[in-house]
Amino acid sequence: MEKRKVTVPLVCHGHSRPVVDLFYSPITPDGFFLISASKDSTPMLRNGETGDWIGTFQGHKGAIWSSCLDTKALRAASASADFSAKLWDALTGDELHSFEHKHIVRACAFSDDTHFLLTGGVEKILRIFDLNRLDAQPRLVDNSPGSIRTVAWLHSDQMILSSCTDTNGVRLWDLRSGKIVHTLETKSPVTSAEVSQDGRYITTADGSTVKFWDANHFGLVKSYDMPCNVESASLEPKHGNKFIAGGEDMWVHIFDFHTGEELGCNKGHHGPVHCVRFSPGGESYASGSEDGTIRIWQTGPVTHEESDLLPGNEPSGKVKAVADEVARSIESGLHIVGEGKTGETNKASSA
Repeated sequence: MEKRKVTVPLVCHGHSRPVVDLFYSPITPDGFFLISASKDSTPMLRNGETGDWIGTFQGHKGAIWSSCLDTKALRAASASADFSAKLWDALTGDELHSFEHKHIVRACAFSDDTHFLLTGGVEKILRIFDLNRLDAQPRLVDNSPGSIRTVAWLHSDQMILSSCTDTNGVRLWDLRSGKIVHTLETKSPVTSAEVSQDGRYITTADGSTVKFWDANHFGLVKSYDMPCNVESASLEPKHGNKFIAGGEDMWVHIFDFHTGEELGCNKGHHGPVHCVRFSPGGESYASGSEDGTIRIWQTGPVTHEESDLLPGNEPSGKVKAVADEVARSIESGLHIVGEGKTGETNKASSA
């Protein structure tokens, strides 16, 4: 029987409930970082390259639906079912401020200039908080047609986009007027919306379709039907020649951006995949699942013959040794610890 090659992921344990959102920081002098949101109420920060656990942000009393880092990875933000969004010091794990809302907060995003935090949720109101004046009242942008699911900034923080849990399409808001200036039409509610690193494309996932939109003129560039309902999609940031998608079939699919051809399929999660994101350099990508784990996959895959793998896609022998060596070499460069920790790094990656 012909042996086929499979990709060996780094498996990151730590969350006790489903992982519903992932966010990579840009590359900083200290490397790049990955923050995860989970229904267990504790966002976690990891080394983006190795998956090593760095710290846990403690203080929320409800599920975390979204989390993000600012451009320098100095601050983190989280959106929660406890009717709040919180701002954190990403170096110490301390809570800097809690922004109270009147209902569940589903999404949050730092502006590119890091001066503002955008939030949205069940209230159907977009709020923009001034991070230089934490006690000031936020700017409100209302008239969203439904409960807000995703938010993002674009056009040098002059515009924002939002999608809704129960309403099709993506709305684009001009912050100068506070009005919707365009709607990206979809057949199902958009569960994932990502602005590409170079600002050229908006990647959306709705139902069983992944679409790519021109981020400047808002025209539809590509639309591909997926093999199942997908919850999240992400475009490779360096070359823009491939994208990933994950959803209800528990697999992470890789596709050619130009043709839509499926290039690969990574199996290993034991529940639906809720979120997928490429790392800022495109050398790897992460997936978060209902099974409570994060898996980090190499774009240029490290492979083993399938017959050499242990059950569950865990690497054996040589690959595990190499991964451990890489993790050890980077450990000294980790720049934060979790609240109440003393600088000891607890490895969350089992690869």
